[in-house]
Amino acid sequence: MKIFWSLGYDATSMADLRVGLEITQASLYAAFGNKEQLFHEAVGLYRRTVGLSTAQALAVKSSARDAIHSLLQAAVDAYTAPGAPGGCLVILGAINCATENKAIQSHLLSIRRQVSQSFLERLKQGQHDGDVPRAAPVDVLAAYYSTVLYGIALQSKDGTSRKTLTQVVEFAMANWQQFVGGAASGQ
Repeated sequence: MKIFWSLGYDATSMADLRVGLEITQASLYAAFGNKEQLFHEAVGLYRRTVGLSTAQALAVKSSARDAIHSLLQAAVDAYTAPGAPGGCLVILGAINCATENKAIQSHLLSIRRQVSQSFLERLKQGQHDGDVPRAAPVDVLAAYYSTVLYGIALQSKDGTSRKTLTQVVEFAMANWQQFVGGAASGQ
């Protein structure tokens, strides 16, 4: 997982995987089939471990605003954790791919769309719960906060500090009232 996370799919060679996993080429193929299958398993592990805190954040908090704030902060914490390669495997793992690897790119795009859909669903739940006004542009808000999340991934990969990225999250949340239409209660 960390090898793909560090290098991305295309830049990771079978030699990198053999050395990193400390196994022979035959063992690698016997255990995982091929690089693409191993990548799918690595992404699954990433989502069950590193990505779990961000996914859970949307469900835990009492308001949509708090949930989104928690998700963004959980992302900062995960993407800048000591010993982590930085960034997000799902967001950055296959932005540009060779033609023969477009299926990998499509797989990660599908996951990113699920993340954006999760933002939208949480905002709609906020409308149902009354903490997001019915007239709020939830489609645009979901796109906005997804963009912030993706930007955090890129900035953390580039070495931006946890402190700075936390400030970015605070800026992104500072105008919540303006974004949702100013009518949400208690926010």
